[in-house]
Amino acid sequence: QVQLVESGGGLVQAGGSLRLSCVASGRTFSMYAMGWFRQAPGKEREFVAAVSRNGVTILYEDSVKGRFSLSRDNAKNTVYLQMNSLKPEDTAVYYCAAGARVARRNNEYLYWGQGTQITVSS
Repeated sequence: QVQLVESGGGLVQAGGSLRLSCVASGRTFSMYAMGWFRQAPGKEREFVAAVSRNGVTILYEDSVKGRFSLSRDNAKNTVYLQMNSLKPEDTAVYYCAAGARVARRNNEYLYWGQGTQITVSS
C-alpha cells in the first residue's frame, strides 16, 4: 500500500503560480511512476502530468506544457508540480497518483491521494 497526501492548493489570481507537493508513505516511493490529474466540477478526471520512476521521462497534457513543471525527489518521497501562468480553466481538484509505469490514463494508476483544490480567479 502507498498513501499519498497532496498539499499546496489554494486560491490564486490568473497569471499567478502555485507549487503542489505530494508526499508518499508506505512502500518504496522509487518503485512507482507518479502522475497528477485534475477534475473540474461536472467534468471527468483528466491527465495533467506524469513522471517515470527514475525521473527521466516526463509527460504533460498539451494545455499545461510550458506552464507546469513536474519533478520528483525520491530521497524525500515527494513529487512536485510547479504551476505557473495559471488560468481560470486550471481550476480543479488536483490529485496525485502512483502506478507501475508512467502513463496518461488514470486506470494505469493504483493509488490516489485525496486531492487538493486549486481555484484561479480571473
